[in-house]
Amino acid sequence: MASKNKLSPLPADFIWGVSTSGYQSEGGHVDSNWDRYNAATPSQDRYGKAVDFRHRYREDIALARDLGCNTFRIGINWARVEPRRGEFDETELAYYDDVLLAMKQAGIATLITLDHFVYPGWVGDQGAWTSAQTCADFVRYSQMIAQRYHADVKLWLTFNEAAFFTLIEWKYRKMKWAQVRLMRQHLISAHRQVYDLIHSLDTSAMVSSNIVWCGRGWRSVLLQRFTDWLFLDGIADKMDCSAFDYYYHGVTKELLAGRIWEVDPDPSGIAHAIRKLARRYPKIPVLIAENGMPTDNAQPRADGIRREDVLRDSVYWMQRARDEGNQVIGYLYWSLTDNFEWGKYGPRFGLYSVDVLGDPELRRVPTAAVAAYREVILANGVAGDYQPVIT
Repeated sequence: MASKNKLSPLPADFIWGVSTSGYQSEGGHVDSNWDRYNAATPSQDRYGKAVDFRHRYREDIALARDLGCNTFRIGINWARVEPRRGEFDETELAYYDDVLLAMKQAGIATLITLDHFVYPGWVGDQGAWTSAQTCADFVRYSQMIAQRYHADVKLWLTFNEAAFFTLIEWKYRKMKWAQVRLMRQHLISAHRQVYDLIHSLDTSAMVSSNIVWCGRGWRSVLLQRFTDWLFLDGIADKMDCSAFDYYYHGVTKELLAGRIWEVDPDPSGIAHAIRKLARRYPKIPVLIAENGMPTDNAQPRADGIRREDVLRDSVYWMQRARDEGNQVIGYLYWSLTDNFEWGKYGPRFGLYSVDVLGDPELRRVPTAAVAAYREVILANGVAGDYQPVIT
């Protein structure tokens, strides 16, 4: 444990990486709930090719390798691999085979998210997650993926932000509260079954489901109580780490209005989240599955706060929390490149900027945070005497 005023470096086996999702980065049309939501919402940007990870994955994996990342979180797009119930598309599975091979060749471990807010159109037609059939279908799909990749993949997330996923579905599918509760029950049941089947294939696998941290303040605490905690408590005996995504200090008017680039970053809150999860689930380690900061169309923030400062400060507070005795095992940055964020290409989270709407070449342009993250990974954290920039 470090002295009061000096940080310890993170261990050599610490997980350093980047996070992406399938739908947000791959591009191309497949019949999914999000394709349907996009088509039915004229105010959204047209999805198109996104940043075309589907065809540029080797380029992006090379960028992650050059950062020094040892882990790359991807999402398997269920809609892509199972376009009709029980019919798996071998061409699309071969694509994911090649993605994992490219990771392996680059010396990078793959973390697979089995469901990142996306399901096939036929699942929507049967009632989506309000249907018990969907629970059974998801378990069957997950078993196929786990059997295919368990030899090379040791890190798994079943559902990305399950409670927030439920709120999204409530919005788009206009669900009643009874249906919201039913969806949560089915997600919990599916996670528990998938946890067991992955461990039946690989006892050393680390399986969890990440939540999004709602922040501090009474609104945020209340929201977390009736969303994430209800889900996590339902799977607490079947998760090998408590994984969370951290972006904001709380539920603010800017956040609710969709102006996420105007929300004040609060890197110190990441330590608060780590402490809270470590107290609530004391026997398992903590993984930061996503952390980042958006800008509006790659423009500098009006308040002058910079992505590279938020990144370093976040790592500082993570190290501080670990020095307090909390078992933190990894940090994944969201995201390697800009992508399709909530129906828009305007919010930019990427270490590499991609102007989807203005650049037909979809060039990956490094931000200043690229050098910052490379330095952090190389040194296994910020320097022992680092002082946070954002107070």
